[in-house]
Amino acid sequence: MANNIKDFVPGKPKWWQWPTVLSLDAPTVALLWQWLFARVAPTPLAWYHAFILGAATWLAYAADRWIEGWQIAREQLLTQRHWFYQRWRWPIFMVWLGVLVTALVVSCTRLNSREFTAGLLVLVPVLVYLLSHQLVHRGNPWRAPKELCVALLFAAGVSCFQIAQKPGVLRMLCPSLALFGALCLTNCSLISLWETEVDRTHGQTSLALQYPRGHRLVRLLPWLLALLAAVSAERETGAVQIAALCAAASGGLLGAIDLAHARCGRQLARVLADVALLTPLLPLLPNLFFSR
Repeated sequence: MANNIKDFVPGKPKWWQWPTVLSLDAPTVALLWQWLFARVAPTPLAWYHAFILGAATWLAYAADRWIEGWQIAREQLLTQRHWFYQRWRWPIFMVWLGVLVTALVVSCTRLNSREFTAGLLVLVPVLVYLLSHQLVHRGNPWRAPKELCVALLFAAGVSCFQIAQKPGVLRMLCPSLALFGALCLTNCSLISLWETEVDRTHGQTSLALQYPRGHRLVRLLPWLLALLAAVSAERETGAVQIAALCAAASGGLLGAIDLAHARCGRQLARVLADVALLTPLLPLLPNLFFSR
């Protein structure tokens, strides 16, 4: 870990870090899995569903890093993403307000009442999470693990518009949604292991710091998930099978990244952990190029 800390040069991110620095990685993952879920449980998704999800995901992640950057002294910063949000605090705040207003206008003018209500049902827990985990209970060792909270909220946000459209969608989505939620939890849990020293220095409680005896289990999670998803894919057909295969591939990639973490370093591993969740690109690309 000491070598990883020494490799950090504030304000000089590598080119491959910019999607993470700009908080564009999570919205990209969200949009890809939203597209895949719309095939698992056939539901019509318009451009505004994708825009609202992407904007809301970016707003949540940007707010989380903005608040955290506000609380950490500059000499304690150990990640490029937090340095960026602290260095460009007020310009980012203005951009954030612009995205917020645009997302609200689109939501109020395009979503039907069921979709709007579903969005609110996700928004409220997100606001509670930000208030609790970044302000009120930031260093409390007894708080709910942030990794679990993020996984549940992320899965809910990605699927809320489909679930709101018609009865029965949740039942159809359940197997794929469960795998995706487990995948998000695995992603966040591994990152908490790789960034243990970062969280400790930043004064942030994490799953790895709260439950140090569970490190071995966390490292097993991606392989267990890959196995479970592969078994599920063997039993399913159609889009459900494709979603399971994507989850299996992502789990295997996360496991491989964890094995390579010591050699590639925490900064590259952190970026690759989100790249590993982009597996729905594989079934999406043929649809883009051969749909006509």
